[in-house]
Amino acid sequence: MTSKVAEEALGYEQARDELIEVVRRLEAGGTTLEESLALWERGEELAKVCRRWLDGARARLDAALAEEEGAGTGGDAE
Repeated sequence: MTSKVAEEALGYEQARDELIEVVRRLEAGGTTLEESLALWERGEELAKVCRRWLDGARARLDAALAEEEGAGTGGDAE
């Protein structure tokens, strides 16, 4: 459970940077199967963190755009 808390504490840039490092290590090879699996699992966790951040940002942008559109059609139609 502590990894879930740690995941949620990661900012987007931190998660992205760590994910990049995980991918580099996997692509470089030279790790055991067990190490590779652990890296893969960590990469999946980090990708989920990034996805949550991006989904949240998209939702905020959509809400701001919807609010702007609502304000733009708000009754000056005389």
